[in-house]
Amino acid sequence: MAQPSDAARTVIMTVDDDPGVSRGVARDLRRRYGESYRVVRAESGESALEALRELKLRGDLVAVILADYRMPQMNGIEFLEQALDVYPGARRVLLTAYADTNAAIDAINVVDLDHYLLKPWDPPEEKLYPVLDDLLEAWRCSDFRPVPATKVVGHRWSARSSEVREFLARNQVPYRWYSAEEPEGARLLAAAGQDGRRLPLVITPDGAPLVEPEAPELAARVGLATTPAEDFYDLVVIGGGPAGLGAAVYGASEGLRTVLVERSATGGQAGQSSRIENYLGFPDGVSGGQLTDRARRQAAKFGAEILTAREVTGLEVDGAARTVRFSDGSAVAAHSVILATGVSYRQLTAPGTDDLTGCGVYYGSALTEAASCQGHDVYIVGGANSAGQAAMYLARGAKSVTLLVRGDDLAASMSYYLVQQITDAPNISVRARTVVESAHGSDHLEALTLRDVESGATERVDAQWMFVFIGAAPLTHWLDGTVLRDEHGFILAGPDLTADGRPPAGWDLDRPPYHLETNVPGVFVAGDARAESAKRVASAVGEGAMAVMLVHRYLEQS
Repeated sequence: MAQPSDAARTVIMTVDDDPGVSRGVARDLRRRYGESYRVVRAESGESALEALRELKLRGDLVAVILADYRMPQMNGIEFLEQALDVYPGARRVLLTAYADTNAAIDAINVVDLDHYLLKPWDPPEEKLYPVLDDLLEAWRCSDFRPVPATKVVGHRWSARSSEVREFLARNQVPYRWYSAEEPEGARLLAAAGQDGRRLPLVITPDGAPLVEPEAPELAARVGLATTPAEDFYDLVVIGGGPAGLGAAVYGASEGLRTVLVERSATGGQAGQSSRIENYLGFPDGVSGGQLTDRARRQAAKFGAEILTAREVTGLEVDGAARTVRFSDGSAVAAHSVILATGVSYRQLTAPGTDDLTGCGVYYGSALTEAASCQGHDVYIVGGANSAGQAAMYLARGAKSVTLLVRGDDLAASMSYYLVQQITDAPNISVRARTVVESAHGSDHLEALTLRDVESGATERVDAQWMFVFIGAAPLTHWLDGTVLRDEHGFILAGPDLTADGRPPAGWDLDRPPYHLETNVPGVFVAGDARAESAKRVASAVGEGAMAVMLVHRYLEQS
């Protein structure tokens, strides 16, 4: 027999309530097929179905199921009918005595039976193996292979389902999406013993079912690192956007024991961008996901650890050590820290938007939802580059894209090249001096009320999709009492700390803070979280690299 192409051995299952017969069937199967297939036997329909569900959750393949007709509680036809729901592609064989041939013939119509075999079948070389050889060959020629990835079963308008899909996509974790209302989604729910009331259901590659998993659990179960390998490092980088990834690459490549801590997914806001066209070295543009993936692999190549789904809640000074505390109570310490926490999009305050977040209202590009926007009218709130990039990307398939801008036009906040592209796009329009007054819908977005900021006039429009890119709120609240920030929460560093010619309060070194150094010696800031930063990908990467250079200078003098 030829070996199946899948790395894991494919299953042939046999079910018979007579232990002696069950062992005999399994023995004959293993003698012929044992080197290429895994033979699984069960002695009741119930136990066989349980085994099939476990195989389904693990992503294993089942090629052929042989079931005895006369079994108590559940006969062979009843069992095969239920097995059909779990593995519809498996070939089905009924084992019968001569007196049961009429039932076997009827079963061809009931469960789409592939074959029935009369017991006993001695010699198997003549009466069993030729039948099985043909069935296995037919199975191998069919489309039997499942996607070797994490499976997500959810509802289109489930906010948590959307969050899980976005988390997996941004962390480059392959997954396949199944609607709970479709047959395969229903099969997976049944295999996991779930009724679909709690979604999403995530089935990891090893077959473990996770119901409504939180990010830390999900990250750990799909192979993302969540726990530091050491207790002490030369450098802890907090934040995995362009600044943090740049710092991790330069820190690790220059010999610093480096760990990067990210609360959600590497890439930050830039990682959600559909196309960055003004980044040096990419004349044809590059997606934020591609740029993030390359940077992450580059950092890992140099030996940087990358921890995902770890929320930082505090920073402490312990002599020469800088201790970073996590939300679960654990901590990691280092000689130095680079704060690259970036910013998050501000939330709309319009009535209805909170309840519909993840159900038609999305913050950031939410690229996992782009395919669902095909042929629909899409609204984008915001007038900066991220909004413009999303508009160009979604316009490829959407019926129309409308940019809602509070200001007079796009020129004040968007790069010239993007303004030109949007102007030339036939299905993109811009509504200036317009804000969202309210959002409407029961379980998903159905309409928006828009308001003209000058006249106050309102208009209700049908809408199923709205993507929001407004303002930037720094993720620095956890630094209260430790690191100085401005009135907006952005971190002060370098010259901004010594504007009056004096060092910041508590500074006890005989030198002023370095350019990107905060009021805490050895703690630096890079990227969008820094006060008066340029808010561009290239400048963030450059600041990450510069911060590492200053870390070296700090360590040399410590």
